[in-house]
Amino acid sequence: MTTITDEFMRQMISRTKNYCIVILKAGPKKNEDGAEKIIWEHGRRNFALRADGVLSVVCPISDGSNVAGVGIFNAPVEEVTKIMDEDPAVQAGVLINEIHTCRGFPGSCLPE
Repeated sequence: MTTITDEFMRQMISRTKNYCIVILKAGPKKNEDGAEKIIWEHGRRNFALRADGVLSVVCPISDGSNVAGVGIFNAPVEEVTKIMDEDPAVQAGVLINEIHTCRGFPGSCLPE
């Protein structure tokens, strides 16, 4: 394992930036007729948000739990709150969300 010094940690921590993480969970209407179509449009919106550089990481979760996905937004909490309030799946009650501020390292990405 690579050795990490205190100096390296301080240097890296000083480069962090604020982001918002959204945790999506199944909403009360997740099993109603038409929910799949609403989720499809939610996904289409996520692709647009990614293309616009606002939604940096999208991780749908399909492990059978109540958690439906996680996203990391490159935007302040007020903007992310507005974005999620306008999400079709949230508006329809198919999904509910939690928004948390977090810090991360610019340039971090998922491996290919």
